[in-house]
Amino acid sequence: MTSSALNADPASSRQSIIHAAVQLGLVALLVYVCARIMLPFLGILLWSVILAVMLNPLHLRLSDRIGNRWSAFLIGMVGVAVVLVPMFVVVTSLGSSIYWLVSGLQNHSLTIPPPPTWLADLPVIGAKLSEGWSLTVANLPLALSQYGQMLSKPAAWLASFAGGLATGGLSFVLSIAIAAVLVAYAKGAAAFALRLLELITNSKARGARLIHLTAATIRGVAVGVVGVAVIQSMLVGLGFFAIGLPAAGALTLVTFLLAVVQIPPLLLTLPVMAYVFATEATTPAIIFAIWSLVAGLSDNLLKPLMLGRGSDVPMPVILVGVIGGMIADGLLGIFVGPVLLAVGFVLLMEWLHQRPAEDGPQIEGPTQ
Repeated sequence: MTSSALNADPASSRQSIIHAAVQLGLVALLVYVCARIMLPFLGILLWSVILAVMLNPLHLRLSDRIGNRWSAFLIGMVGVAVVLVPMFVVVTSLGSSIYWLVSGLQNHSLTIPPPPTWLADLPVIGAKLSEGWSLTVANLPLALSQYGQMLSKPAAWLASFAGGLATGGLSFVLSIAIAAVLVAYAKGAAAFALRLLELITNSKARGARLIHLTAATIRGVAVGVVGVAVIQSMLVGLGFFAIGLPAAGALTLVTFLLAVVQIPPLLLTLPVMAYVFATEATTPAIIFAIWSLVAGLSDNLLKPLMLGRGSDVPMPVILVGVIGGMIADGLLGIFVGPVLLAVGFVLLMEWLHQRPAEDGPQIEGPTQ
């Protein structure tokens, strides 16, 4: 009796190991298949989740008055309408500017003004910059043959980036529509996230803390940093378009990038003001200068209104997220990159500190 029981135990153990291996293999296969299907939509879905977390407080206020579904529908419609028009204008202008630059370089029809006199006086690089600029003005084909090798890769990247602008704009609008659907199911999504993190951390309190940190970081960076940068760049860009600058879309995008990494947009608008005073009448130039100064300093008012100073994430993390996101995913990556990198940084710091879950906010259920 004892001998047969001992003989049965190894067989039972082998069957358990085989059963566990089969289960793990099936789970791995399922994860691989699902990831392969979802990978083309990963950027859109990530930005949709970020937008849903941002918009959930507004959805909760509206749903108390007009209901859950009508609130989500209203958020989606207004969000698409508000974003689509300025996005279309900026993307179209930026694409036109890049196309004009590339085509002008290809057919040698690009006209370049002479270098300013102060450029040669700059230390170390001033003389070389002035020499190269003068050669470009005098003989563009010769300058391209001499410096074209250095500019080939940046030019190819610009052409590729311009080609993805329209796709990026449509992806952004689609993300808003998906986010409106997600906020309608916010309770179920929050409960699922809580159960998942509870399973991973083996602690309901720690899982709730991680949800709280993730949501706070997303809102802090997406609203307090990216949101402020979007509003500020739109205000500055409105002046660019109103005065009729030839590269208004490109300048607006550069303004947005400067605002995201917390560099004052006045560093860009001040030279533009000088150009406008040199090329436009005095009255429009003065109005443009006043508008640009007010818009360039608007972040001092916007940041206290939109979650204080934003997030405690270091600015180098935001900068790397913007640049890496733009290189990886184009227009959409500019928004997704800094938010995801900030969330990863905060969760990494939380894991390194290993704070007791009791020190954080006690959340008994899914946060809304």
